Amino acid sequence: MKQPSASDIEISIADMTSKVSLPYADHGIQAGFPSPAQDYITETIDLNMEVVRHPAATFYGRVNGDSMVNEGIEDGDLIVIDRSIEPADGDLAVCCVDGDFTLKRIKIEPDRVWLIPANETFDPIMITGDNRFEIWGVVTFVIKRKYRRR
Repeated sequence: MKQPSASDIEISIADMTSKVSLPYADHGIQAGFPSPAQDYITETIDLNMEVVRHPAATFYGRVNGDSMVNEGIEDGDLIVIDRSIEPADGDLAVCCVDGDFTLKRIKIEPDRVWLIPANETFDPIMITGDNRFEIWGVVTFVIKRKYRRR
């Protein structure tokens, strides 16, 4: 089993100074049987308003590595991190362990914390009193690229 490399996440602050308004299909997109397409789309959605609830405490991060692939989080995905949310057992969180960021599912026990990867080639990380440790923020959204780069 392997441990994550240093700084599994590149962090940047959420910029709320501009709107990201995009047209959207307000009646939904069928994931089952096709339905007649809308003639035109008049509604817009601001992605910042959809994914950022607490602007002063929200950051974006780009995932580096594959320790969370079995949760569908892959190298290069963007995550939205809210530092104002109180972490709870089972949350997906960005943690700082001995000065390095890592993305893991947290398991909080009365006497210890575990960082649980979603890839069987990685070991869980047991946090002890010897570690400098902080749950830096809770992940609220994962933004994936589905279009292949050419």
